[in-house]
Amino acid sequence: MAEATAVPEEKTEQKPNNNQGQDNNDADNGKPKKSRRGLIIVIVLLLLIAGGLFYWHSTYYEDTDDAQVNGHLIQISTRISGQVIKVNVDENQYVQKGTVIAELDPADYQVAVENAQASLASAKAAAVAAGVNVPITSVNTGSQLRSTSADVVGAQAGVAQATSQVAAAHAKVVQAQANYLKATQDLERYKPLVAKDVISKQQFDAAVAQADADKAAVEDAIAGEQAAKQGVQVANEKVANAQQQQKAAQTGPQQVAAQRAKVQQAEAQVKSAQAQLDQANLNLSYTKIVAPANGIITRKNLEINQNVSPGQNLLTLVSLDDLWVTANFKETQLRHISPKQHVEIAVDATGRKYDGVITQVGGATGSVLSLFPPENATGNYVKVVQRVPVRIDFTDLANQDKGHELRPGLSVEPKVRVKD
Repeated sequence: MAEATAVPEEKTEQKPNNNQGQDNNDADNGKPKKSRRGLIIVIVLLLLIAGGLFYWHSTYYEDTDDAQVNGHLIQISTRISGQVIKVNVDENQYVQKGTVIAELDPADYQVAVENAQASLASAKAAAVAAGVNVPITSVNTGSQLRSTSADVVGAQAGVAQATSQVAAAHAKVVQAQANYLKATQDLERYKPLVAKDVISKQQFDAAVAQADADKAAVEDAIAGEQAAKQGVQVANEKVANAQQQQKAAQTGPQQVAAQRAKVQQAEAQVKSAQAQLDQANLNLSYTKIVAPANGIITRKNLEINQNVSPGQNLLTLVSLDDLWVTANFKETQLRHISPKQHVEIAVDATGRKYDGVITQVGGATGSVLSLFPPENATGNYVKVVQRVPVRIDFTDLANQDKGHELRPGLSVEPKVRVKD
């Protein structure tokens, strides 16, 4: 009996030990379940946050990685021909606006300036002389006009006087002829009387002498009349001459106008000479080739003693002051993009972000503006999302890029804020 009771006691003592081990295993199995549940919750939260961020970004922003920095590539050339005597820059050197890049031989252009200066001085002297002649011509023509007018009046008075003298001479002729007629008639009456000795020979001789005298008086009066008529002709010629001189003097205003025209011509020649001098000075200044803007020298093709000609490309100046971004957005993005929108520009080369603003949206897609535009009328058309260039200007480039780290051609990623 004692042995029989002992066995159950041992079993009862082992049962508590088995239950305690099972409870410990259940406790250990519960910890991984709680950890997995927490991990799932974290993952779900992260996915929700990522989805929210994606929705927020796609709703309020448009971006692209097909964008680059653009700038002005200025082709530097000379405006005159000449020989290079000095080169002041090297490849990839930064220069400021106004820096003398190279110099040409100025000897020929200096001579041209001196020649133009001499021509200008001569033209000015001629203009001064022409200007002095204007008042002189005006005074001379005025005095000539007054003098010739007086001469015309005097000549006309001479004609009147000569005409009066002709009339007086003609009256003398008539009187002389009347006297001669009377003398001849008296002589005819005296002839029979003297033959009969009614009158003396002395009286007859006196009548003959009187008739001869009256005949001579007639001839003298006729000669005087002819002389008076010639005087009238001479007076008329004087009148005609005076009138011609008066007409010539009346052209005085035209002569003054002609002289003033000469002055204007001389002044025009002065201006022409001044323009030639200005051009000569410009050509002389062109012997120094200067940088038109701040930038970096590239593609230098310029050496000392090289002969250059106008339009010849000598080097390229990459301007760093006026830069912008050309971003090629998809056509599906353009519905949200418009000018004056703010842009955040991330630059790969500098690792920095810059502020910008949209200023222009391209007038056509890049494919249309390419060298070989696509032909969609072949029947093999496949719809491809097109890209349109959009210009983005930096809003504060002078302060954000003081070290001129940006370069044309650098890749950038613009992000446009399309909604507020």
